[in-house]
Amino acid sequence: MTTTFPPGFLWGAATAAYQVEGAAREDGRTDSIWDTFCRTPGRVLGGDTGDVATDHYHRRADDVRLMAGLGLGAYRFSASWPRVQPTGRGPLSQRGLDFYRALADDLLAHGITPVLTLYHWDLPQELEDAGGWPERTTAHRFADYAHLVGQALGDRVPWWITLNEPWCSAFLGYAAGIHAPGRTDDEAALRAAHHLNLAHGLAAQAVRAAVPGRPQVAVALNAGAVRARTDSPEDADAARRVDALATRIFTGPMLHGAYPADLFADTAALTDWSFVRDGDTDVIRHPLDALGVNYYAPMLVSAADGKAPPRPAGPGRSPWPATDGVTFHQPPGRRTAMDWAVDPTGLYDLLTRFTREAPGLPLLVTENGAAYDDKPGADGAVHDPERIAYLHAHLESVLRALADGADVRGYFVWSLLDNFEWAYGYSKRFGMVYVDYATQARTPKSSARWYAELIRTGRLPQG
Repeated sequence: MTTTFPPGFLWGAATAAYQVEGAAREDGRTDSIWDTFCRTPGRVLGGDTGDVATDHYHRRADDVRLMAGLGLGAYRFSASWPRVQPTGRGPLSQRGLDFYRALADDLLAHGITPVLTLYHWDLPQELEDAGGWPERTTAHRFADYAHLVGQALGDRVPWWITLNEPWCSAFLGYAAGIHAPGRTDDEAALRAAHHLNLAHGLAAQAVRAAVPGRPQVAVALNAGAVRARTDSPEDADAARRVDALATRIFTGPMLHGAYPADLFADTAALTDWSFVRDGDTDVIRHPLDALGVNYYAPMLVSAADGKAPPRPAGPGRSPWPATDGVTFHQPPGRRTAMDWAVDPTGLYDLLTRFTREAPGLPLLVTENGAAYDDKPGADGAVHDPERIAYLHAHLESVLRALADGADVRGYFVWSLLDNFEWAYGYSKRFGMVYVDYATQARTPKSSARWYAELIRTGRLPQG
């Protein structure tokens, strides 16, 4: 198998607004659901918030120079909805837009392609107060926002990603309650999933209408690499049920214009899906220029053995509605600091699956990376050989997928910087660049230097 990536392969790194920007109350920005969630005692480890994060809002120019030093070809970032459109309604804030204009201009000046994600989980709190993603109107507010941002930044941004990981928004936020807004209502989570799908389709249309020329539009899904624990029919059915909620609830309407019938059957006791209106799936199926795949670890499931405890009622309950007959297992092998299994074959499986399912649709690995307990050594350097090994193994899977016909156009490491890791606060470090949160000093780790050399040569080193 070749170790060389094709010419023009897009090498990037990714971040999200709430995780890196800080400046939470500057220049007219209003609260998002994550600001509210972080201020609720017990929701975030250590009581951490994204108020300052890695101060990217004020350190933008230096951070772009850091990216240029690594040779990045692209930078995937998200716009903060409440910074750009305070309260989620009405005209855009010029002060908020100025930050993203300057960021895009800095990137372009250094030969780095801006890849803008419109939604990376920071719903304006006023929209949540009005019902949030379980309400259809939120999808239309998002389309309005997407149109306005497209008009404002379309002359600078060639790549647009509508949503990041709508599964997390719907099921961690509205079923499990472990992400903002912290609700625990299975039926609301399913409604949220549909309205996120609808928001994606409406936003894709809005961007295409607002941006001159031919904007490239994608969505970033954390599709599930779901595996049955055994080859028994019962375990296979458990994997089918989880796959419907993890992946096909999004790819069904986005790629094929219909929800899977088995999903409706599995969840019939929770909802009749009457919130899906005629014509919705035609909107959701708006053509994509690429499908973004976020991958970290596979899932291993089996049929329940009858001994599993009932789902708890409050935050921390399962994010998987209608799966009481399914047991989730820890896959074997090495673990990251998130206690996630290290298994690059899951990335290969997803890339080849979507190649079969949507032939002709280009793919982007929009997130891939790992958290480890990185610490500076006595010399001040930060060595992270585990992350290098993780990235190397997963890029081998990308090469395997390419060799087997997958049209993979690019790869984005999660993350450029150590940052605010949602409910884990600042306890988990995913970055290629170490951040001292007390001083905000940046130190490229050995993985950053390794990645820079890979970008320079286009060749994955042996071993």
